[in-house]
Amino acid sequence: MVDTPGTNGTAVIEKQKERIRKTSPRYKVLLHNDPINSMELVVNALREVVPQLSEQDAVAIMLQAHNTGIGLVIVCDLEPAEFYSESLKAKGLTSTIEPEN
Repeated sequence: MVDTPGTNGTAVIEKQKERIRKTSPRYKVLLHNDPINSMELVVNALREVVPQLSEQDAVAIMLQAHNTGIGLVIVCDLEPAEFYSESLKAKGLTSTIEPEN
């Protein structure tokens, strides 16, 4: 404790300002059920468009879309989300994006 003149023997503690990091909004890329294309085509398209997906992940997404109507492909920033969604559409699949929250 430092005794500073004019503080009557009390310590002055400076509070550090908190840094708040603003994150960009995240978006969900959604795959809609596809009764036309084969399951294999859907899995292959997912893996081509989103290379970081394993075959097991792509199958799980395809099955989620098949069983519930919508499968969550990936959550990312807006620009890549738009790219992934448009790329899936170019392969004949139905895809949309929506804000994560």
